[in-house]
Amino acid sequence: MELTIGNIAQTLGAMAAGDLSLIMARAAEPSAAGPDDLAIALSPAYAAALPKGRARAAVVWPGADWQALGLQAAIFAPRGRLALSRLTGLLDPAPDIAPGIHPTVILDPTATIAEDVAIGPYCVIGAGVTIGGGTKIDSHVTIGIGSLIGGSGLIHAGVRIGRHVRIGDRAIIQPNAVIGADGFSFVTATPSSVERAKETMGKDAVTAPDDPTWYRIHSLGGVWIGDDVEIGSGTTVDAGTIRATRIGNGTKIDNMVMVAHNAIIGENCLLAGHSGVAGSGVLGDRVVLGGKSGVADNTTVGSDVVLTGGTLALSNVPSGRVMMGYPATKMETQVETYKALRRLPRILRDLGARQKAVPNAGESD
Repeated sequence: MELTIGNIAQTLGAMAAGDLSLIMARAAEPSAAGPDDLAIALSPAYAAALPKGRARAAVVWPGADWQALGLQAAIFAPRGRLALSRLTGLLDPAPDIAPGIHPTVILDPTATIAEDVAIGPYCVIGAGVTIGGGTKIDSHVTIGIGSLIGGSGLIHAGVRIGRHVRIGDRAIIQPNAVIGADGFSFVTATPSSVERAKETMGKDAVTAPDDPTWYRIHSLGGVWIGDDVEIGSGTTVDAGTIRATRIGNGTKIDNMVMVAHNAIIGENCLLAGHSGVAGSGVLGDRVVLGGKSGVADNTTVGSDVVLTGGTLALSNVPSGRVMMGYPATKMETQVETYKALRRLPRILRDLGARQKAVPNAGESD
């Protein structure tokens, strides 16, 4: 498709004005945009930056006076970031993965590969693997025995997929993610210091057990991932112990996220970078975990919950709540607590001054 203003606006489902025949080559920030760049100016805050560039056309906010901004054409975006989503999808080139299976691929003869799958150099595809039609796999990817990869997916370079992993259709897995590694699950022959600390809430002194050896609990359950899931670079999703670790349809996971063994992540969740769900943690549908937030082991978070950045849920969270802080409390409670904490030094100073003003008991005038 020719990238004219008219065609771009149609793809974005947006209104356009001016010279709709202008051809754009790429998107750019307003101050850096050249004559063939489509400037992204989604709010009035970007207006001052437009004259610093040389853009002839821009994506602008509704009601913008595009002619006064010196533009020859404009696309109006009522919901700017949604328009940006569609625009970047339109301009993003397809990955450069040659059709077919590269001659350096190690492919087990029992694997089932659809005819229109593309597999790049130095990949290893294990026994019994199934890969659906239209999926593209970049270089240096390994897929363990018995795993199933759906159709129309994109697996970037360096991804490691373990044994007995199921991934649905249209998955996007960014470089160096690891899906299906063993969970971090160990046990001692007699109750460990951690178990005793939980039982006594830390009241008793910790002593060494007779046998301090940590015995591995093996991970047999694999990972099941739904359709339209995206997993970021360096993210790890551990295999379940007996049942699979699960990630629901439409969930998007950022870079450097930890999903531990036996966790269950619902549909259309959003997990930001450095967040984590500990073993057997459960998230309902449409849960949002802000950056560096976390859910403790065996903790359930209801649907439509938002954990703000750095929040740690140590106990179950009912559906629909916005939680903040450590430990997590309702956002309004956390904000009031924070305000009170900031006022505390002044309150203590005032209290100390009042105490000095009161004479000691027994003193006479």
